[in-house]
Amino acid sequence: MEFRAGSFQFQFPRPTLIMGILNVTPDSFSDGGCYLDTESAVERAYCMAQAGADIIDVGGESTRPGAEPVHPEEELRRVLPVIEKMKERISIPISIDTRKVKVAGQALKCGASIINDVEACREDDEMGRLVAGEGAGYIVMHMKGNPGTMQKAPVYDDVVDAVQKFFESCLDRLNHVGVSLNQIVLDVGIGFGKTLEHNLELLANLEIFKKNHRPLLLGVSRKSFMSKLLKVEVSERLPAGIACTCWAVQSGVEIIRTHDVAETMQAIRMLEAIGSQKSRSDECSRHC
Repeated sequence: MEFRAGSFQFQFPRPTLIMGILNVTPDSFSDGGCYLDTESAVERAYCMAQAGADIIDVGGESTRPGAEPVHPEEELRRVLPVIEKMKERISIPISIDTRKVKVAGQALKCGASIINDVEACREDDEMGRLVAGEGAGYIVMHMKGNPGTMQKAPVYDDVVDAVQKFFESCLDRLNHVGVSLNQIVLDVGIGFGKTLEHNLELLANLEIFKKNHRPLLLGVSRKSFMSKLLKVEVSERLPAGIACTCWAVQSGVEIIRTHDVAETMQAIRMLEAIGSQKSRSDECSRHC
């Protein structure tokens, strides 16, 4: 299985990719206001790359529950200088976390290679046509509603089935506008229009989504569903996030999106090392 994003190419199976989160927003739920000026944002990106990030995901609009929409011009003002400067310091792919076609297009021109879209498969096909025309990578995320409404008592008959049908519909629509399958990554959208129980059910059934034959991305970093279960504040959610991450990797997820690159990388690489040793031991047992 292959994932192509502009000039970048990833072949799977391979070690799990780590996507570092860089929010250049005043109101993101975890790190809002931390990287508002270009220099601090670029330095943060560089540090994450040095810590092992394979991709940096830049966002200029918060998509936390209840977040207010940001005008495209303001979003561009926040992200474009950061992307331009990042290209001078790091050589890994840059992802633009946006719902807006205008922002995505300008970000690609400035050096981004991936569009991370929390409102994938909207009614129009403009974003899909942009992805097809630019050869960008495209992360298709499931969300019920929008950031302003998504956590207002979300209901599903079967959340796993709903997300799978959404993926099937998106893959079909994107194919019809010329997006190649190898440009697409799928994200179940933990915390985006889901209750605690919905999130846990999706995590427990991640392997089901492997039948789409596309890389899976999971973003659980510091999310509030962990607090609902464990009664911990944002600053105390890392252990729970690492547990979800390790479960996801064992379930076949290929890309992990996280604020905590170094800690997540250590956990994943240790898990992979143990798994590799187990595979060698099992192989020896069969042939020795």
